[in-house]
Amino acid sequence: MPATSESASALFTGRPQSLMLTLFGLYLLDGDRAVYSGSVIKALGRLGVSDVAVRSTLTRMVKRQLLVRHPYGRKTYFGVSRHARDVLRDGYRRMWEVGAVNRDWDGTWTVVGFSLPDSRRAERHLLRSALTWEGFGPLQSGLWVAAGARDVSAIVGALGLLDEVNALSATAIEPTSAEDVVKRAFDTDRIAQGYRDFLQRWDVRRPLPAAADDLSRQLLLHADWLRLVREDPRLPAAHLPSGWPAIRAERVFRRLGERLAASADPVAGELLDLIAVTPPPA
Repeated sequence: MPATSESASALFTGRPQSLMLTLFGLYLLDGDRAVYSGSVIKALGRLGVSDVAVRSTLTRMVKRQLLVRHPYGRKTYFGVSRHARDVLRDGYRRMWEVGAVNRDWDGTWTVVGFSLPDSRRAERHLLRSALTWEGFGPLQSGLWVAAGARDVSAIVGALGLLDEVNALSATAIEPTSAEDVVKRAFDTDRIAQGYRDFLQRWDVRRPLPAAADDLSRQLLLHADWLRLVREDPRLPAAHLPSGWPAIRAERVFRRLGERLAASADPVAGELLDLIAVTPPPA
């Protein structure tokens, strides 16, 4: 494949955990295999991530119960935990099944209200992060909205904060329109720019980023796209600006993702030292 002269150190500027989750999501999603730490170091090292960064990230992910250590002889292998498997499956669903825009909106909004003091700042941050992941945006202080029906109990219950929130299903009425809600609660300019940046890098009409091989490009592509879908609340298509770039970007991702899978799998087969392990319980 043609490539640009982009250096390895410039290929990925996010957190190593994003690349690592991408690697595990692509090749260890079912949880019945574990990968040797040295393989992870090699795979991410090709993208400019240092050995120290990989090792420290693996350790942190074990502490956060995302990964499980599997000692085998003198080597240490890492597999996904039950929690990580659920996270990875949700990521796969968003990337390949849900779609980048909401064409089936029923006109309702899920509204969540909360107020947590500064003494509970950590919980407030976790709640905001969880709401953002589920497509909510801040309409005003302490009041968040998402298009369509959302399972607030599942989102908030996992954090132990059910008693701290109020949840409602609502529709916009005068003087507020659906366009007003989208404009006030969501930074559509920033979201759109993210898709434009993705197209600037991955449009099939342009040379692909330089990398050691197509496994490296596959990891980059998926990490880039997952970051976008994590930040995209899937707003109603009818209330988005014309020419919304997510639609074209999604076509590019799917086409290129399928193309790279065919050439990346053989590279992964040679590079990744895997062992069979007992998968985490369902």
